Amino acid sequence: MIPQNPAAFRALARARLDADLSADAFTAGRSSDFALNGGPPAELPPARAAAVLAPVVARPDGLTMLLTQRASHLRAHSGQVAFPGGKIDPGETALQTALREAHEEIGLEARFVEPLGWLDPYLTGTGFRIAPLVALVEPGFALTLNPEEVEAAFETPLAFLMDEANHEIHAREWGGKTRRYYAMPYHDRYIWGATAGMLRNLWERLR
Repeated sequence: MIPQNPAAFRALARARLDADLSADAFTAGRSSDFALNGGPPAELPPARAAAVLAPVVARPDGLTMLLTQRASHLRAHSGQVAFPGGKIDPGETALQTALREAHEEIGLEARFVEPLGWLDPYLTGTGFRIAPLVALVEPGFALTLNPEEVEAAFETPLAFLMDEANHEIHAREWGGKTRRYYAMPYHDRYIWGATAGMLRNLWERLR
């Protein structure tokens, strides 16, 4: 069972997650949208490097995961549940990207964020390889959403997300093929795709 005490979670995450990204973090890895679909195609164009913040909020009544719902007018992944993040700009590290994007998208200040470690880089079907940074966030922050990118921000109990019984496998037609993916529906929020895949990887690393 994943601990709900912030100190115990911090210790477990630091022991099980990667302190640094490997040299081949953005060119290799097993975590992807293709994991439930027989693996990636033999020929894939080079993936674009991106980073996201997976913010675990140290609430006194139990840890939560802070997630966003993307704005409905966006051209890509509109309305989907996501971690704050985006592509890595030239001259920027993945850590800098994750913290910058979290501040730009939802106003989360870096002074509340304690980085704990990296999950496996995640390859998406849309051509990104995402480095997810798990961090512990101290309560007391105030969010300011960027309406150009984010429609809502919400917290989901980490205990729910880290319970394998809630890791459903769904399927839909995409590109003329049936694609299977992880989904973790929580009340009126449909957590699925890359976000659910990265949460599944967090469960795999911590359990």
